[in-house]
Amino acid sequence: MPAPDTPDATEPDAAEPDASEPDAAEPGTTEPDATEPGTTAESAADAGDGGEAAAQVSEGEAELAAQRVERERIERRKAERQGPIDAGGKLSGTAADLLAAVRAVESGEKPAAAVFGAPEPARRPAPEPVRRPRPAHPEPAAAPAGPVGPAPETVRSVRGVLAEGGAPESLAPQTAALLGEGAEEALRADPWQLLRVGGVRPEQADGFARALLGAQCGPDDERRGRAVTVWLLEQAALAGHTALELPRLTATLAQRGVPDPDAAVQGALAEGEALAFQDALDEPGARPERAASGAVGGTDGEGAEGESAEGEGEERPVRVLIGLERYALAEESLADGLARLVNSKPEQDGSTPDWERAAASAQGSAAELIRAVAGHGLVLHTGGEASLAEPAALLRAAHALGLRAWAAAPGPLGRDRFAVLLGDPSSDSPSPGPGQSAPATAPAAVTVTGLLTGAEGPGRDADGALDLDLLVVLDAPQLDVEAGALLAESLPDGARLVLTGDPAVLWSVGPGRVFADLLAARLCPQVASRRPDPGPLGELVSGIGIGELGQVEAPGKEVVIVPVRDAGDAVHRTVQLVADSVPRAIGVPAEETQVITPGHGGAAGTRALNAALKERLNPGPGRFGGFDPGDRVVHTPAPGRVLPGRVVGADADGLHLSCAGGTVVVPQDRVEGSVRHGWALTAHQALGGRWPAVVVVLPGDAVPALSRPWIYTAFGRAARHLSVVHGVEQALPRAVSEIPAKPRTTRLPVLLTPQVPATD
Repeated sequence: MPAPDTPDATEPDAAEPDASEPDAAEPGTTEPDATEPGTTAESAADAGDGGEAAAQVSEGEAELAAQRVERERIERRKAERQGPIDAGGKLSGTAADLLAAVRAVESGEKPAAAVFGAPEPARRPAPEPVRRPRPAHPEPAAAPAGPVGPAPETVRSVRGVLAEGGAPESLAPQTAALLGEGAEEALRADPWQLLRVGGVRPEQADGFARALLGAQCGPDDERRGRAVTVWLLEQAALAGHTALELPRLTATLAQRGVPDPDAAVQGALAEGEALAFQDALDEPGARPERAASGAVGGTDGEGAEGESAEGEGEERPVRVLIGLERYALAEESLADGLARLVNSKPEQDGSTPDWERAAASAQGSAAELIRAVAGHGLVLHTGGEASLAEPAALLRAAHALGLRAWAAAPGPLGRDRFAVLLGDPSSDSPSPGPGQSAPATAPAAVTVTGLLTGAEGPGRDADGALDLDLLVVLDAPQLDVEAGALLAESLPDGARLVLTGDPAVLWSVGPGRVFADLLAARLCPQVASRRPDPGPLGELVSGIGIGELGQVEAPGKEVVIVPVRDAGDAVHRTVQLVADSVPRAIGVPAEETQVITPGHGGAAGTRALNAALKERLNPGPGRFGGFDPGDRVVHTPAPGRVLPGRVVGADADGLHLSCAGGTVVVPQDRVEGSVRHGWALTAHQALGGRWPAVVVVLPGDAVPALSRPWIYTAFGRAARHLSVVHGVEQALPRAVSEIPAKPRTTRLPVLLTPQVPATD
C-alpha cells in the first residue's frame, strides 16, 4: 500500500505507524512524510533556501525565529499566571494529586467536580482591548553569518555514543542540535532521549538503551515511560490532534509495553513535558480548567470561590486531556487573539456611507462580505474556487477606502493564484464613490510565512504589530494552531481579519483544525458564497463535497476516466496522458499538467511516477544528487511548506532552483532531505494550487488512503481538464459517500466560547 497522503517532500516511509498509535495512520489527511518533525533522521526545518547573502537568515530560519519569539511571549504570559513548580524527582504535590484525581474519576469513585475542585472563572472581555506584547520581527541584519548548528566537537561526541549504542551515526547532527552541548551526557543518563529525534521509533530507542545500560535497562524504567508518552503525543500532533484524551493515551501506552501507563503520564506531567486539562462535557460554554501538570500550578483564583459555590454538589462530567505544551499554549494564544478581534471595535477607516456604497457596488455575497467586514473584527468566508472573486472585491473596496489591506496565503501556489485574480478586477469589484479616486497601487498578496517574517508584506509597526488594517487569509483550512496564533497575536488592535477558504478540502498538515473549529463555534459573522464553480468540473467537485459521485456531461472532454488493471499499468497510462494524450486532445502542454496520487510509496506513488515522468520528459543521468537542469521539483524549506520549482543547475554551493519567482540554493547536505521531483505530488502538496490539467492516479493499493476530503481536494485542482487513472473500482464512490474527514481532538472551541459575550 502506498504511504498515506503526506504534505512534504522527503522519504515518507521512515515512520510508518502501526495500529497502536493514535490516528497515526489516518489515510489521506495528516500522516507526515519525512519533512515533518519526528518522522525522519533529517529534518527539513533546518533546510534554508540558501539563496540569501551570508549575513541574512534563510526563509526557513526566519520562520523558526519568529516562532521562537512567539513561544517566548507565551512562556512569559504563562509565568505571570502561575508560580514556579519544582520538576523532577519523586512525584508529589500537584502532580501526585492529578494522578489520584484521574484514577478516581475513571473508576467512578468520585464525581469530577469533587476531584478537580472549583472551575477556573470564565474570562470576561474588557471594555477596551489591551495591547499585548507583539512578537518582534527578527531583523535579518542581526542574524549571525553562516549556518547555525551544533559545534563539531558536540557532533563528534554524540556520534561516538550513538555508535556505542548501535544507532546510526547519521543521527548525530540532529541529536546534537536537539540536546545541545551536553548531548553525550544526556544520552548516557537517559538513552530514551533518542526518541526525540525524528524517525526514531520506541523499539529502536529500546535497543539503543539496552546497549548502553545493559542489565539496568527494563520496560518499567520511568525514563522510558516518559519518553514514550511524549513520543505518542508527538505522533498524535502529526495526525492533527492538539491533545489526547487520557484513557486513549494510557491505552496506547499499554499497547507500547509500558507496564504502568498512569505513572508514565504522571512523570511526563511532573517533568513539564506535557500539560493536563479537564474540559466540561455538559456545559460547552463553561471555561475549561487546566487540571494540573508538572509545569502548571493552580488557577488564578480570581472569583473562584463565588463561582464554585454555584456548582457545589453537582457532578460535572469532564474529559481529561493531555497535550504537548507548545500546542496547548499556541491554542490558548490563538483563542486569546481571536477573542480580542471579536470583542474589540474595528477602526473606522471610511465612513459608514462609504462602506455601504462599496457594498452596493458589489454583487451578491461579495456585498454581504463587505458589509460584514465593515462592522466586525473577525469574519469567516466560505466557498469554492469561483468564490475567490469575493475577497478580491473586498480587498479592492477596502483599498479604495484608504485601508492598508493585504491578502496572505499559506503557500506560494495560493498566493500566485490569487495575485492573478486580484490584479484583474471583475464586474463585481466596487467602484470608487463620489470624490474618491482609485488608488495608484492595488492591494497585494503574500505568503503567511513572508508576512510573519517581514520578507513580504507591510512589515511591522513600532509596537511589533503588523502594519495593516485588514488581512484576508486565503486557503484558511490549511492554517494550523501555531501559524494561526502567530497571525492573531500579530494583528494590531482595531484591525480586521477575514479567514476564507473551502471547508471541504483537506485540513492543515500541522495540528488543529482552526477554520473548522471557528465555523462550528459561530462566534463571528459567516458569509457563505453563492457563486458555484462553473462547468462539468465544478458540477463534479460540488457533488463530491456533499457525498455524491455522479456522472457529469463533459462534451469538451473536461473529465475523462482511464481504467487500469494494476499499478504498472497506472504508471504507463499516466506517462502517456501527460506526455501525449492531454497535449494532443486538450491542448495543455506537459509542463502545465499536474499528476496527483495518494502517497509517496508504492508501485504508483510519487517516487515511481516521478521516475517514469522524468525518463520521458527530461531524461538525464541525475548527476546533481539525482537531479538534472530542467527537472520539475518541490522544495521543502521548513516542515509543511512546499515550494514548486525547477532545477537550474548546481555548483559547490548546492543545488540551484527557480522557486516562486526567485532563486533558491539548497546546500548539498540538504538536497536529499528537502528536494524531490515534482511532476507528481500528493494532494496535500498540491493544496492551494490549480493547474489547467490534472491527472489523478488511483491504483488499487491506494484504497486505504481514500476519503471524501482527499478526493475533493485532488479533483478540485483541475481548472480545465481532469483525467482519473482509475484502478480502485467501487472504493472511489464508497469513499466519497462514506468516509468523511477523520475527527481531530482540539480544545479551541471550548477555549473560545467563554471569551465571547453571551447574547440575551
